[in-house]
This record gives sequence, C-alpha cells and structure tokens, in this order.
Amino acid sequence: MAARIRVARIGAAHGVRGEVKLWSFTQDPISIADYGPLETEDGKQRFEIEALRPAKDHLVVRLKGVDTRDAAAGLCNLDLFVPRDRLPAIEEDDTFYFADLIGLSAVTKDGAVLGNVTAVHNFGAGDLIEVAPLAGGEPLLLPFTQTVVPKIDMAARQITVVPPEAIE
Repeated sequence: MAARIRVARIGAAHGVRGEVKLWSFTQDPISIADYGPLETEDGKQRFEIEALRPAKDHLVVRLKGVDTRDAAAGLCNLDLFVPRDRLPAIEEDDTFYFADLIGLSAVTKDGAVLGNVTAVHNFGAGDLIEVAPLAGGEPLLLPFTQTVVPKIDMAARQITVVPPEAIE
C-alpha cells in the first residue's frame, strides 16, 4: 500500500445538517479540497468534500453522504489521509513531509547509529520523533526540535540526533 499522509482531522459536528469542523494540516488549509477523496488510515472509508468555508481556527465542511448531526458526530476525531503521490512535490531542500522521515537512520553527532525513525507523533505538546533502537527494546521518543534533531539529510537517508541528556 502506498504511504498515506495525514492531512486533516474531523472535529465536532457543526449545526444540524451534517457539517463538521475540520482541522486541515495542509500549508494552505483551503487546499484540502484539491487533494481528492480523503481516506481513513486503513483506506476503508472515503470522504469527498462537497463544500467548505473558513471559521475562526478551523474549516466548516460538508462531506458527501453525511447529512445529519448524528452522522457528523460519529466522525469526531477521525484522522484523514491521502496517498503520498497526491501531494505537491517539494522544491525546497530543507522541507519534507513527516512521512518521508520514516525509515531514516538516526545517528549521533559522532556517527553512532541509534536506530531508525519509525514515526513522527504530535500528542498536543509538540512534535516527537520515534526511533526504534537497533539493539531492540523500547523506542525512543525525542522532541522533534532543532536542538535535538539539528540535521536532516534526506540524500544520505539519515538524521542527526542529540539526545536530551547530552544537551548542555
């Protein structure tokens, strides 16, 4: 299956006619409608945007086939994805999609290999990068900041990591 990129999250129902609040994670939030059908991570549910309008800090969206408040409420907190190949190409050298980091080698400044990047998370307090150690064991969850991850080399397929206890 092609890599899927999370592009939005459905929030609470808005009104009584099936509209939902939607948080778009695209650079231009309104462009979410340009990516075609949005899917759940497993690809089992697909949603087409029929109409959208900006609100205070989110979008208000009408999804095809979602016509009641109850149907809309049932979608709350659902993450929406698109296949990676539907996203625009990146032209800047220091810009990437988080999904592009998966599988990169994580090394220290001295070149010691810590493991491989397995995920990038955000639980509300900032981005975290997950590294699976080569020796096995519990994955490392590290703040995905310039201080902890000072270098990302997409060509070499590796990131440089300064573990927090090593930061002075």
